Formats: sequence, C-alpha cells, structure tokens
Amino acid sequence: TKPNQTKPNTSYDIRFPEYALLLSQKHKCGIFIYPGAFNLTTGPAHWELLQRGRAVDNQAYVITASPARVAAADNDADADNDVNKNKYPHYTAWGHSTIVSPWGEIVATTDETPSLVVADIDLSKVQEMRQAIPTFQQKRDDMYKLQDVQSQN
Repeated sequence: TKPNQTKPNTSYDIRFPEYALLLSQKHKCGIFIYPGAFNLTTGPAHWELLQRGRAVDNQAYVITASPARVAAADNDADADNDVNKNKYPHYTAWGHSTIVSPWGEIVATTDETPSLVVADIDLSKVQEMRQAIPTFQQKRDDMYKLQDVQSQN
C-alpha cells in the first residue's frame, strides 16, 4: 500500500520512536512533521540525529521546522521592558529546519538564520524503501514484551 498519511507531532515527540512506529504501522504514514525549538545544548547534539533516526525507523520522510535563532534584545534601554523581561525570558533556538529522506539523508536544510526550506518529496521513495527493507512485515512483536519478574513470583 502507498503511504497515505502525514502526521504532525510536537517537538518532544521526536524523542519517542515508539509513537512514530505505531503511527507508521497503523496509518502507513509516509511523512512526519515535527515543529521544534531545541536549544543550543540539545540542538547540536540531538536535533539532526533524532530526525534521521525517526526517518530510518519509519522509512518515511521527516520534516522539521524550527524558529530562527535571534539574539537577546538589550532591555536596558527601555524601562518598560523590565516588566516583561522576567515574564517572557529570551529563548535561543538552535534553528536548522530540515527535510530528511526515508534513507536518513538530508534532502534540504538551513542554518539558524531566518530562511525557508523547500524540496521535492517523492513519496514513491517511501514505498521503495519499505519494499527493499520490509521491517514492518518482519518485525517480531512476540520478541519484544517486557514482563515484570516480581509479579510472577
């Protein structure tokens, strides 16, 4: 069957492969969309790695959208900003919106500056990948059950 679903998610969902796998298995999702604002610590370490992981795990395209990185405003010049300074603290996003193929290759990306990521997505690549490496048909669900040993005693 052809991939027939696009599933939007939240930023944090990208950290949970099980959720995406369930959506792939049940709905044959071919595209996963993750808006996200990873910071300057988790961004360089995890952002691309997680995107590529979810793409390969699900043999699907992964599209991520992140806000551009902006410098903190100098609030000292305007006393009115002092009220909002603590209410709305500055957040520095990693940026790097990206499109990843089912093979885990970066199709298109950007850096931390304001920009737009555009690419042609060929959904036949999802089907090709799923036929070439049929992990959904070969998965042994009977091999992946955790049982509480204490409850058996």
